[in-house]
Amino acid sequence: MNLGASALVIVDAQQGFDDPWWGPRNNPDADANIAALDKAYAAEGLSRIYVQHDSANPDSPLHPANPGHQLKSYLDSEPQLRIAKTVNSSFHGSPDLDAWLKQRKLSELVICGITTNHCCETTARVGGNLGYDVLFVADATYTFDRTGPDGTTMTADELTRATCTNLHGEFATVVATADVVRALAR
Repeated sequence: MNLGASALVIVDAQQGFDDPWWGPRNNPDADANIAALDKAYAAEGLSRIYVQHDSANPDSPLHPANPGHQLKSYLDSEPQLRIAKTVNSSFHGSPDLDAWLKQRKLSELVICGITTNHCCETTARVGGNLGYDVLFVADATYTFDRTGPDGTTMTADELTRATCTNLHGEFATVVATADVVRALAR
């Protein structure tokens, strides 16, 4: 891991994901892990990017007019970049993430946030397709149970396992928070 040329991308760590509107979730340690990554990157003076989802649905906790749009309270310092988006990929927001990273010659992304199988996975896939070395910090993400078109429900843990299986070795390398923090401490 060449974390000196990396940026930490914290995807949609917003208060609205604490709302029961989303249903059952997994990984109760995810918020603590996201906070630990943010703190470790800040301590090293490395680039941190906060991404916020601006839902167009006024009933969504993530709509900009709703209190849930706000970032989680542990993201209490100013990052190097803030991105607003309305779709799943952090690369399709404003300002342009790819241009920002290239301007700074940052070649590695460390991705964490909410939700594992939507915005985090999509950001990892697009990042991998754009040629970035992507580290996907699975234990610093969480998601919610989802019911498929056949009426069966996949648990949040099953969805996380599927995401990690899809990403690892193809679009990203799946790692743990401790791996990243240890690498930064070297």
